[in-house]
Amino acid sequence: MILVGDIGNTDIKISLYSNYKKLILKKRINPILLNLNKLNLHFSFLKKYLKSIDKILFCSVVPNKFIKIKKYFEQITNKKCYELKKLKIEKLIKIKVKKNQVGSDRLANAISVLEPNKNFIIIDFGTATTFDIVINKNYIGGVIAPGVQLSLDNLTNRASLIPKINLKKIKNVIGKNTSSAINSGFYLGYNGLIDNIIKLIIKQTRKKFMIVLTGGLSHLFKNSINRKVKLDKDLTINGVLKASDLIK
Repeated sequence: MILVGDIGNTDIKISLYSNYKKLILKKRINPILLNLNKLNLHFSFLKKYLKSIDKILFCSVVPNKFIKIKKYFEQITNKKCYELKKLKIEKLIKIKVKKNQVGSDRLANAISVLEPNKNFIIIDFGTATTFDIVINKNYIGGVIAPGVQLSLDNLTNRASLIPKINLKKIKNVIGKNTSSAINSGFYLGYNGLIDNIIKLIIKQTRKKFMIVLTGGLSHLFKNSINRKVKLDKDLTINGVLKASDLIK
């Protein structure tokens, strides 16, 4: 079996696959609730599968959590636990920037979409909103903008008279109260940011792209961006799974 995971600032995702890459189970863990000294409780759902695990691979942007989780799984499975960027992923994708300057979750996203002679812009709505550009199996760089939810939380936490809201799709730009005005600013504001960055990427590269959305609030923007897009919330995990082929 193949155990793969994505350790992020907002979510920790764990998936278990058969050696034929059939999904057996998946689970999401809130990093805030994760007790690094009680990992056996958090990962108890894997207990009956531990002896069958052959490969373990994570992408991680939170080093201290990965170190603890790596040690835990290596102890209980007697298998080496790898981090994506430590593998020779250049066998899968050509990286045209310094690898240590790109988060392993972004590289996993890029690996997930790889197709010869096709170009992709991947937009990940995570703690940050990231844009990653893949041209014919070459990762050429990206753009990092403030995360939607992080920005919204920061505003409501710092301004005592601004209420917390759940962001949703809207049509009317002019808000009739504080909540609808915030919703308008964030929803339509991020629509504008996304459309403009895509336009500038196309202008700079002079290429046509398939656009793939992933991450927390990606579903809200699927039909509001002025281009055809694909939504795949399992994109990162799928990239990690594809990279697991590098483990022998």
